[in-house]
Amino acid sequence: MNTLFWVLTGILAYSAVAMWLRNEGILPDAVRVSGPVLTLRTLRGRAFLGRLAAPKRFWRAVANLGLGGALVAMVASFALILSSAMSAFTNAQPSAIQQPQNFLIIPGVNDFLPLSVAPEIVAGLAGAMVIHEGAHGLLCRVEDIDIDSMGLVFFALLPVGAFVEPDEEATQEASRGARARMFAAGVTANTVLTVVVFALLFGPVVGAISPAAGYAVGEVNPGSPAGAADISQGDRIVEVAGTPVETSGEFESAIADAGDSVALTVDDGDTRETLTVDRELQVVGSAGGNPLGVTIEEEPVTIAAVNGEPVATESDFYAAVGDDERATLTVTGNASVLDQVRDAPGAENATGVETADGEGAVTVPDAPIGAYVVGVQEDGPLHDAGAELGEPLTVVSVDGERVVDNEALSAVLGEREPGETVPVTVYDGDGERDSYDVELDPHPNRDGGFIGVSVFPGTSGLALDDVGVTEYPAGAYLELLGGDGGAEAADGLPLGGITDSPLGLVFVALILPLGSLFGLPFNFAGFTGELTNFFVVEGPLAALGGGVFLLANLLFWSGWINIQLALFNCLPAFPLDGGRILRMVAEAVISRVPISDRHAAVRTITVSSGLVMLTGLIAMIFGNQILTALGLI
Repeated sequence: MNTLFWVLTGILAYSAVAMWLRNEGILPDAVRVSGPVLTLRTLRGRAFLGRLAAPKRFWRAVANLGLGGALVAMVASFALILSSAMSAFTNAQPSAIQQPQNFLIIPGVNDFLPLSVAPEIVAGLAGAMVIHEGAHGLLCRVEDIDIDSMGLVFFALLPVGAFVEPDEEATQEASRGARARMFAAGVTANTVLTVVVFALLFGPVVGAISPAAGYAVGEVNPGSPAGAADISQGDRIVEVAGTPVETSGEFESAIADAGDSVALTVDDGDTRETLTVDRELQVVGSAGGNPLGVTIEEEPVTIAAVNGEPVATESDFYAAVGDDERATLTVTGNASVLDQVRDAPGAENATGVETADGEGAVTVPDAPIGAYVVGVQEDGPLHDAGAELGEPLTVVSVDGERVVDNEALSAVLGEREPGETVPVTVYDGDGERDSYDVELDPHPNRDGGFIGVSVFPGTSGLALDDVGVTEYPAGAYLELLGGDGGAEAADGLPLGGITDSPLGLVFVALILPLGSLFGLPFNFAGFTGELTNFFVVEGPLAALGGGVFLLANLLFWSGWINIQLALFNCLPAFPLDGGRILRMVAEAVISRVPISDRHAAVRTITVSSGLVMLTGLIAMIFGNQILTALGLI
């Protein structure tokens, strides 16, 4: 039985017991039950809110600022919903965030909210809703609007929110401005709380966290040498062949100089163990149309030999290739992959054998070895020099210097000046050798020249790996949260420049759980689970130990949920706060227009806005499925 089954069983059992108690009259009048939802009503908080509301001018000033922000957010959210709905209908392939389950803030159901942070998310959601409704109650007392009841909402045994019910008659008697401030109070409170918790997170809490020494293993490739040696996700590699490594750069340097069999010391957070990794050179990724014709999906392919010389590491590979533009590669793998190799353009002379278990080897002669071009820029330097658009190319030399992979191409061009004309030697998809005289453009992202191409990271359209681990960029994520990630943290950060301002930090914190959609290698859900092995606590807060991670997670998810709740409530649709504020605005505008039935006009505006929002939300969530069902995509 899986966990979800037991959770649902528990909820059903709780609902049955609660409804039986209600039907038997055992529950007090203050408790109301509807399935798994239980509400606890009380009036005891009114006296406290009355005392808190004493500085009425102050609260009205704050509420007026919040009302202005809510009006701006209403317009922005209206435009965002419409543009997202249109995008859902125009995109043939929806992004992961557009999947229906990912619109629910339910850990374990939402793909971006792991079950490991469920306590922090539930606590953040409960706190956000209590603050939201409490602010409504506070402004009721400020504006002398009576409160009928207030209380808490539970889903099963979990507190998930709060509510305040203002007296309907007193609400109608209040001025339009008073009602608008009261309706905007919840959004204002959530925004203020977001500012407070993020200030604590970005300041003292993240400031007390540093990356742990070593190479953080974020992922282990299936079937890789590291996997065979029992290295796991969440481990830190702290020594290579007895040499301590502090950073990923030191690990890469040490592993490049290590032999075919290397001892790695790993720290799993509890113990340290030295494991022996027998390396083999695997193709773990590929570009379409590459010279070997392989498509890597699940199982890697192994390059066993170059020019008849056995190889086990990238260093062995490049040493065996030397300065030759072409090399004979021996590839081992399963039968389906080897059939791809035999069918590749330019591999007509490939030979091989297959064993009884479906594994085998294929030898591909004269495969070009270089930087693989996946796209030639239209009207770019190489295109202007005569290269065709859409033609698969392998760059093997620039200005007489040998190019074996994308890094070598970047290094050569980095030493050239824009405006120089250099010979660029390439092999096309049929294995034919060509040379172009290319006048270099300035590179858009760094110093040096640019030939106007997009290049696959690797050699000849193949991503090679001889260990099988992927780094978790702990320092980079710490840097994105305003902390000190170390000397290597800023290297290659897609969002690095945004975090120079407080608003930028807030924006990055909001999208970190969706990091894979923004070019980051992993989604960040907080300092939780195995990830805590990648960080250490230092400074004055070190006495709290792992409690700092819990505090950081609570602050992170409280801020994330509060701003999401504020933005959602700004949608101009009833019964959300934005819909109520829209009605106030519509009444104010219509009252100045010579219309006989002003009530009908206000109702038309609010209902129309609500229907547009509802249609937009349905389109966002189910637009692609609707088009698929209609056979339009």
